[in-house]
Amino acid sequence: MPSKESRRNKILAVASIALLLAVWHLLALTLHSPTLPGPALVAATFWRATLSGELPYHLGITLLRLLGSFGVAMLLGCAIGIVLGKNKTLDAFFDNWLVIFLNIPALVTIILCYVWFGLVESAAILAVVINKIPNVIVTIREGARALDKDLLEMAQSYRFGKGKIFKYVIWPQLHPFVMAATRSGLALIWKIILVVELLGRSNGMGYQLHIFFQLFDVASLLAYSFAFVAVIQLMEVGFLKPLDRRSQRWRR
Repeated sequence: MPSKESRRNKILAVASIALLLAVWHLLALTLHSPTLPGPALVAATFWRATLSGELPYHLGITLLRLLGSFGVAMLLGCAIGIVLGKNKTLDAFFDNWLVIFLNIPALVTIILCYVWFGLVESAAILAVVINKIPNVIVTIREGARALDKDLLEMAQSYRFGKGKIFKYVIWPQLHPFVMAATRSGLALIWKIILVVELLGRSNGMGYQLHIFFQLFDVASLLAYSFAFVAVIQLMEVGFLKPLDRRSQRWRR
């Protein structure tokens, strides 16, 4: 049974969304401008685009790109981050590389990938991965540096195998850093993917938003944007938060 605090938080969340919609509606009525359509018009536009199949198609394409690039970036970033966090020599050698890649604008990376490899799907995915990997590496590297050496030595003295050491000693300590990289990664990657699609793809949410911008169709811009944000929120609530709670059950 949900606690009182949990119920209160849910009520506050619903009240917050209701207030946002009310303010939006009042602003739309006051300004009466095509640049700020009201919630009802945006909802109607969303419903028509969903029934026509156009929105689900482009949303699905973007989500496939997101999941593919996110998975590659997380796997490579976690592996490299752990290695750099545990090896001071490699960390010192590649630290400047990290700083450089962290400060290269995403737009530059996207354009270079398209110029070097052409306007193909692999170039789009590569551009997103290159932009995300440095952030994952930095986060996981800090987690690897913070590992408790005493716990590792104790596990080794009890002759734990590598699998047990990772499961019971390393993973619980790395988990908060992995979740931080995951959440920040989803927030960052979908924004980059929209730019990738806008510049060099013929489908996806970014491509559609570019079309709506040219047509000055603000209602469709908002409808598509809110649809994608809603899917990301569902991923957070339906997958990331339950996974986080399950992984944190050992904590008191």
